[in-house]
This record gives sequence, C-alpha cells and structure tokens, in this order.
Amino acid sequence: MEGKVRRKDKEITDIDEMLNIVKKNKVCRLGLSENNIPYIVPLNYAYTFENNILTFFFHSALEGKKTDIIKTNNNACFEIDCDTALIEAEAACNFGYAFKCVIGFGKIIFLETDAEKNDALNLIMKHQTGKDTVYEFTHDQMKNIYTYKMVVETFTGKQKEFPR
Repeated sequence: MEGKVRRKDKEITDIDEMLNIVKKNKVCRLGLSENNIPYIVPLNYAYTFENNILTFFFHSALEGKKTDIIKTNNNACFEIDCDTALIEAEAACNFGYAFKCVIGFGKIIFLETDAEKNDALNLIMKHQTGKDTVYEFTHDQMKNIYTYKMVVETFTGKQKEFPR
C-alpha cells in the first residue's frame, strides 16, 4: 500500500494523516501517459478507504484527451497537496516552501453499471459539497459521461512544515 520517500525526515507515515489530506481537498492532479508523454489534469474527486485500499472516483465527458489516454493506458498517478506557504529567508538559496502532499500510483477502471455510476457520482457530490444529499441520476444522464475509479496500489505522504 505505501510507497517510498527519499527524505525520511519529511515522510508522513500515519495513514490517518494522509487520509486527512485527501479528505480536506477537492481537487487532485491525475497523471497519465500516452506514448511515453506525460499528461496531467486537475479533477474533482471522491474517495473511499476500505480494507486498506484507497480508491478515487472521477467523472468526465465521453470525449477528450484524458479519456483517450485512459482507454489505451490505464496506469495512472495522483497528487494532492495542501497547507502550502512560502518560507522566506535572507538568501535566495535558503527560501523554501511548506506543504503537505499525498502521491500514489494505481490503475483506472471505467465503471459499467448504472448502479456503480450512481454510487460514484453520489460519492463525488458528497465529497465536493459536504452534504449527505442522495441524488438519483437517470440512465440518460449517466450515458453522457464516463464515471471511473482509480484503485491505488501504492501511496506516500510527504510534508515540509512551516518553521515556528
């Protein structure tokens, strides 16, 4: 489940702390690759963490670069960051940046059934709005979008705290 971080002094090892970063944000950057050329896109999302498996849920139009890439290469990575702030210093080389982030790798899977799509769309609405409203999406609405999930295989957390 967890990946490797080079700078152990900046590693976030607590799963709950990493999930807190995922929970408090609304946009993640999804990284894809087409013919060995990277493509990154910011997306709204929802997530679940069940049986130690992190899964993200997304939706998109039926056409576009992102969906074209996923259809040919479903390997993906994600990045979510927060608590960013410039750390100023006297010398330019001593400036830095405070941050917390979670980065991971996994596979994208298109959801097929209306029930799966409806559940995913409701998760997205709940995460984005913070409301427990349950929506019913019609088959006609769902056939006009792709709904997919990213099953995360490994992820890590990293931070640089603002000096006190």
